[in-house]
Amino acid sequence: MNNTKAAKNSEMQTGYAAKRRLTNIIVYVILTVMVLIWIFPIVWLILQSFNTVDRISSRMLPEGFTLDHYKTLFTDDNVPYGKWILNTFIVAVLSCVISTLFILMVSYTLSRLRFKSRKKLLNIGLILGMFPGFMSMAATYSIMEIFHLEGQLLALVIVYSAGAGLGYQVAKGFFDTIPRSLDEAARIDGATSNRIFWVIILPLSKPIIVYTALTTFLGPWADYIFVSYFMKDSTDNYTVAVGLYKLLDNEHINRYFTTFCAGAVLIAIPITILFVVMQRFYVAGVTGGAVKG
Repeated sequence: MNNTKAAKNSEMQTGYAAKRRLTNIIVYVILTVMVLIWIFPIVWLILQSFNTVDRISSRMLPEGFTLDHYKTLFTDDNVPYGKWILNTFIVAVLSCVISTLFILMVSYTLSRLRFKSRKKLLNIGLILGMFPGFMSMAATYSIMEIFHLEGQLLALVIVYSAGAGLGYQVAKGFFDTIPRSLDEAARIDGATSNRIFWVIILPLSKPIIVYTALTTFLGPWADYIFVSYFMKDSTDNYTVAVGLYKLLDNEHINRYFTTFCAGAVLIAIPITILFVVMQRFYVAGVTGGAVKG
């Protein structure tokens, strides 16, 4: 009897193991296919950036290899690639600093302080965050015109930073994990809320600071809608996203398409390196990595 049960259990375990292996194989196959689909456009873009022809090619492999398109980015007066990168970097850095401060201060206030209408503000912020930013473009542009800021990089900094406080959800969740006993102990010693925030909370919040700074820094590099709407014909103030996209216009695409590919590859390299280096902080910021007590 015992031998029969042991045999059945062994068969069941063998069957489970076989099913598990089959499931793992299916999962790996699906993931491999997904990776290939995801990576194919990137590989194609990189290969096209070395293509000897200037037009769009339907071939996967280049007709020849050359570095001329990378040289064109910095030698052709019609492609002020260095200026575009500098504009984007200026806007990204200023927006990053201002937005990060706004987000952290709003998040700390909503996480730690209790005041009238706090829950209403949380709900209003959540609802407003559901609307895409481009819905307010016309109104925002009119405001910039009133202050004569249209077509200037300062307008982009204001646009990216002014509403940053609405992105408090992730940072607030992180601050919620920090023990309130730290605040209480500091208050007993006479510390104000302002001092608690700068001296006690922020040093414990490195992951969320890096996460917030990283997300706010990357935003201007990829944004096209606001820049194209605000800059219009101010080509000297184009960011890299708009500048590269202009190379795909009908009048330029057959001359600068592979140059566009080269520019896209170059701009992706530092962003990718930055994300890889900061990835552990990024993950910790999303999951909430504060010390608990």
